[in-house]
Amino acid sequence: MTPSRRIRALIVDDSATVRQTLKEVLESDPQIEVMAVAPDPYVAVERIRQEVPDVITLDVEMPRMDGLTFLDKIMAQHPIPVVICSSLTGPGSDTALAALEKGAVEIINKPRLGTREFLEESRVRICDAVKSAAHARLRRTRPAAGALPVRPKLTADAVLARGQTHAMIQTTEKVIVMGASTGGTEALRDVLEAMPLDAPGIVVVQHMPEQFTARFAERLDSICRITVKEAADNDSVIRGQALIAPGNRHLLLKRSGARYYVEIRDGPLVSRHRPSVDVLFRSAARYAGRNSIGVIMTGMGDDGAKGMLEMKEAGAHTLAQDEATCVVFGMPAEAIKLSAVDRVLPLSSIASEVVRLGNRT
Repeated sequence: MTPSRRIRALIVDDSATVRQTLKEVLESDPQIEVMAVAPDPYVAVERIRQEVPDVITLDVEMPRMDGLTFLDKIMAQHPIPVVICSSLTGPGSDTALAALEKGAVEIINKPRLGTREFLEESRVRICDAVKSAAHARLRRTRPAAGALPVRPKLTADAVLARGQTHAMIQTTEKVIVMGASTGGTEALRDVLEAMPLDAPGIVVVQHMPEQFTARFAERLDSICRITVKEAADNDSVIRGQALIAPGNRHLLLKRSGARYYVEIRDGPLVSRHRPSVDVLFRSAARYAGRNSIGVIMTGMGDDGAKGMLEMKEAGAHTLAQDEATCVVFGMPAEAIKLSAVDRVLPLSSIASEVVRLGNRT
């Protein structure tokens, strides 16, 4: 592949309006070209026989053949990175979650009308999802192209300014903060399933759309020994429970006396994401300091790297998932480059190490 080659996307959606809108959104990014559009999986199969795309964007509710059935066939016959494009309302959330379990690597909301700022954020998220999927499972490597003509990439300063730590060093109660993106839903399931009932309180940012995180948390809660729920403002961080950041809202760790709790906050995209791992990690550095354990996992980009460095500088233990077990070794790699990581571990070892560190006084 030549350095100038763009990511080739195939759009599969039964709505002509969605196909056209999605095509315009993707083609606004110079790193992406839409090689074809298809109204259903049967047409998509014929197009794939002529030319194999790098990424497929796939609706889950279509006539003739539903998206999950098509996804099964793709993964069994010719695995291609798939981004689920769904309205994610009602049953759609469950279907999208099932798609991730079947091998889809990202989920995005269907593009819809809104303010200029909303449309720009939607464009950023959709294009980033397709580019992340193109890197997934390291099937192909992509050239690092120039930045898109979008608003400046914001840091955690946009939500939480730097400042003196408010952590109370004398406490021994530990808090675990985790961040993940592409491939993170399955990685988080592996880690949280392995957590014992008395595990330290856990706070998680997983990049995903709104209206999806509640069902994701419910699904995890049904299979884990610990309690898992979508975080609500002022929820306490307690042993035996994991709080998942709501989609499209930033999540911060705070402290009042001996009580850790979370704050849900609006704000701009930080490191091109909302929720942002950098925002969570910075708040952990400030309010938990050396009592916190940071874990950065599979995902594209660099969200969380700078925040993890702040955690390490505040005395926290910091861990990263290794390249061999990541779907995309982006976020952990960036944290490692900054010397923000104490240990790099395979996915299967993260839970036990977190518990070990959490039990140290």
